[in-house]
Amino acid sequence: MRFWRRKSAAEEAAEAEAQPAEGEVATAEADDLHLTPEEAAEVHEQTERAVERTKRGWFSRLGGLFERPDFGEELWDELEEILISADTGLETTERIVSAVRDRVRDEGVKQSAAVREILRDELIAVLHEPTREPPAWVAEDAPSPLIILVVGVNGAGKTTSIAKLAHAFQRDGANVILGAADTFRAAAIDQLRVWGDRVGVRVVAHQPGADPGAVAFDTISAAESADADIVIIDTAGRLHTKSNLMEELRKICRIVQRKYPEAPDEVLLVLDATTGQNGLAQARTFTEAVGVTGIVLAKLDGTSKGGIAFSIAHDLGTPVRFIGTGERLDDLAPFDAHEFVDSLLSE
Repeated sequence: MRFWRRKSAAEEAAEAEAQPAEGEVATAEADDLHLTPEEAAEVHEQTERAVERTKRGWFSRLGGLFERPDFGEELWDELEEILISADTGLETTERIVSAVRDRVRDEGVKQSAAVREILRDELIAVLHEPTREPPAWVAEDAPSPLIILVVGVNGAGKTTSIAKLAHAFQRDGANVILGAADTFRAAAIDQLRVWGDRVGVRVVAHQPGADPGAVAFDTISAAESADADIVIIDTAGRLHTKSNLMEELRKICRIVQRKYPEAPDEVLLVLDATTGQNGLAQARTFTEAVGVTGIVLAKLDGTSKGGIAFSIAHDLGTPVRFIGTGERLDDLAPFDAHEFVDSLLSE
């Protein structure tokens, strides 16, 4: 799976000449990453695997719901119950059901199968609600080094997600350097070093208790010396001191901006999908503090309540960039709204 690659002039020319097949609608996600048919098939397979528990759980009830030849008021109640039970959230569920009901009324729809298609459209629309700009790593004028700050509470899968990202970027030909700025946990530094050895990327680290800002500064300096393409900086999920975590994260941003005023280029928040709605309060705090630009939804394969993805998009207004699909280094997939919804609704 390609997450990052500088395209050659020949590739760009070929893409400019290519025309979509009749009736084909390219998704924003596929356009962002310029996926080949083989890579698109891999996204499909990984997404299917990630939502398997959710599909077999609450969303499996949708099949029976839309097998009826027609529908009445009870359909709306059951649809609302299914979505809320799948951790879609009350406010997001009300927005979806209201939109579907309005379209059913306005378009004069009478059959359950047609309602299902409208539901599909509205679920995809919710996932596309956040203002979507292509991620910095696929932009034609992507900065070098491209600096990514990764935030999230301890235990969310942050360090593992960083390793998966580093592995993916490096596999695509990028020179990647990691910064171990979670200096308040010796285990976090050691864990990132272990992952760095496994992936084969350099990890810049200080002693436990060191200034996280100094680690960030040294990581960027090392990236400049090595002509690195991508810098990924790990950060603390909590502090053992009385210092305010969010202020510490803001400080790291300020230090990074001394060298690169427009950085960080991306701030990725890792959320544990298994925590459901409880993770949204944490997400709001991080978003307000450091301007989160994208979500990595980790451990999605480990929950039957994947509806949290809709709540993230609607409540936070932040796009999901990646989903965790397993425990292997390759088990990280770019998030595609169409694939996600179709996988949930497939029989």
